[in-house]
Parts: sequence; C-alpha cells; structure tokens
Amino acid sequence: MQIVKLKDVCIGKGEYGIAASAEEYSKNKTRYLRITDISDFGDLLDDDRKSISCSGCDKYLLHDNDIVFARTGNSTGRAFFYENKYGSLIYAGFLIKFHLDESKLNPKYMKYYTVSNTYKNWIANGPTGSTRGNMSEGDFANMPVFLPERKVQDGLVAIMEPIDDKIQNNNAIRANLNALLKLFYDYWFLQFDFPNNNGNPYKSSGGKMVYNKVLKRDIPEGWEVVKIKDIISHINTGLNPRQNFKLNNGNIKYITVKNLTTEGTIDFTSCDTIDDNALAKVHKRSDISKGDVLFASIAPLGRCVIIREDPKGWDINESVFSIRPKNKNLSEYLYMFFMSEYFIKKAEHSSTGSVFDGIRISVLEDMEIVIPPVSILNEFNKIISPILDLKYQNEIENQQLKGIYNFLLPLLMNGQIRISD
Repeated sequence: MQIVKLKDVCIGKGEYGIAASAEEYSKNKTRYLRITDISDFGDLLDDDRKSISCSGCDKYLLHDNDIVFARTGNSTGRAFFYENKYGSLIYAGFLIKFHLDESKLNPKYMKYYTVSNTYKNWIANGPTGSTRGNMSEGDFANMPVFLPERKVQDGLVAIMEPIDDKIQNNNAIRANLNALLKLFYDYWFLQFDFPNNNGNPYKSSGGKMVYNKVLKRDIPEGWEVVKIKDIISHINTGLNPRQNFKLNNGNIKYITVKNLTTEGTIDFTSCDTIDDNALAKVHKRSDISKGDVLFASIAPLGRCVIIREDPKGWDINESVFSIRPKNKNLSEYLYMFFMSEYFIKKAEHSSTGSVFDGIRISVLEDMEIVIPPVSILNEFNKIISPILDLKYQNEIENQQLKGIYNFLLPLLMNGQIRISD
C-alpha cells in the first residue's frame, strides 16, 4: 500500500465546472450535472434532472475516467465517477473535475475509494470555511489516496462492480415500474379512461360525465367526492426526540422525511437509530402497521410509501404521517393519489411553513378526493398490487445488496480480505 496524492494519478490539473442557469430537462438538450444529482454513495440521481444549453458548454462535457467532486456546502466531497453509459453530462460550477490516468491506477478504484471511510474521514477534516464547507482545486489535488498494488485495485473493482451494476439495474427496473404505475393511475383516474363494461376507455367512448361543483370539473357519473378525513381512520405521526429520548442509541432505524424517496421507497441508509425504550414511546404514538401509507409532510411532496409487511426494526419521526384508510382496498389508491402530480400541485398551494414548506394534518384531512365505485377500485388494485409487490421485492433485494456492498468495501480497502492471483 502506498499513499499518493490525487494529482499524481491524474492527467492535467483539476478544472472547475460551468456556472449556468439550469433548464427544464429535455432529451434534445445536454443534461446538467449538479451536486444535487449525486448521492452520498456516488450514484447519479434522476429525481430532478435538468438540462443546459449555452455557447461553449461542450468544453465542460465529462469523458471516460473523469471524476468530479462537490467543492462547497454540506455535500462537500461528494464524488461522481463518469462512464459513457450515463450519456452526455455537463458539470456545474460547484463541481471540480479531474481526469484519472489509467496507466497509474485502475480509474474505477477511485469510484469506490471516494465512498470509503478513509476518504470520508479526510473530507470531514478537509473543508474550510466559517459557515459552509469550501474546498479548492488545490485541496482535492493534494488529497491523499491510499493505493494498493494494481492487482489488488483490479480485484477490488472486479468484486464490487457486479454488485454495483446489479443495484443500478434494480434502480432502473424500479423506475420503469413507477412509470407503469403512474401511467395506469393517470389513465384511469385523471383522464377517466378506465375500462367500461365493454372493456373500452370510459370517457373516450362517450361515458357519461357529470360536473362537480367542488372540484369544478367533470367526473364520471356515480363517482363520489369526499374529504380525505372521510375515508381514513386516523393520521398519526412519530415522536420528536427532544426531551423524549436520545438518538443513535440502539440499532432500530428512525425514519424521517429524508428517508422517504420520490420512488415510493424507504432509504434505510444513513438514518438515525433509537433503542427499544425509545421505540416503545414512538410506536405508542405512530402505531404504524402493514397497509398504512407513510407520507412525507415536508417539501418536496410526493414522497410516500405503502408499508407492505409488518414493520420490524424501524419507526417514524414526527415529520412523517402514518395514514390508515378505513378500508384496506383504498391503500393503493390513496398512495397513488398522494404520488400524483395533480395532488402535489394542489397541496403545494396549501402548504405552510417558514423554513420548509410543509402540509399540516388538518389541511391534508380537508382536501377532496374522487372515489370510484368499489368494482372499479377492485379492478385497479388487481392490476397495480402485483406491480407494487414486484417493486417492493426489488427494493428488498437492493437493501440486501447494499448491505453486502457496505460490508465488503472496508474489508477490501484495508486489506482484511486478500485478493489472490
């Protein structure tokens, strides 16, 4: 194991990205890579894609074996290793790019090095600045890199890359499943083209529509408009740790809004923990159980999860709502309603809060929702429940893969697992 500086294994100096206004994402424009598009684990996030179009932008295109680092803010040090599979990316001004020299190291080794504890510890002591972390090109250029011999680098990449690829493949599958769920929901409950008695699209085939004064729009004949509080038994929340318990005692996951994703999953990585005594206090208030819909009350809205199994080893904090429908067959429909753009746009106008926009329980309870006949709801559930089950199994597999990933990486990095010829 030798210790080198990052600049010793790079071609040329680090380069700052371009500071420009992000535009709405378009396939006809180049994607704009910002700090917020990179996860703590170096993954490319697709939740909020943006594009860029400007004169001279091509100078800031990423190429194979490029690695970029976030140089400012709470995300200082966050890194992203570029590969051609990501398509064209132009990196933003708060990122610094280095081009790794393949003759001096396996470039993909740096992808895994920058999520290791060794790197994270260096970052924790490296940023400077009074209120926000701030690192320069020179800071990163002089970063120490613990570099094993080449065969060990190659072996580490050979072991970790298939796990990484499988996780990313599962993410792509989950994104496609989400798109399919949205398609069904929009088609049935926004366009009202659910199958009629003859199997034809209801509204497009001349199905009778009736004007609703509350919603100020036409809805299918026989459908109801009710308030959310009319179809649920309760909305509960978890408990704030302040004066109640201490965080990070024990190994029970303590889920906050940051752990609920726009993909309808719970991200159990990097979350706080509580002990059994705290869990008893939290659960007395939250009462979460299978079939409940978890709802992130703080912006951005559209982060919900259906609890698919009895929750074990985790509970929620006070910023997560646990919503229980009176009838279990409404869980999927309510979940899809909360995830829809229609709901999000409507709720954003009702959100309140001085620092973060959020939505209060009373406001949520008083919002109107269209309820279809039971027969249509049951048919909808027959279609989407298997999709939700498949998505959940995909999520469980990814959690297991991430557990293997996090277990192996430090052992490979510090030489506890030896890679033989």
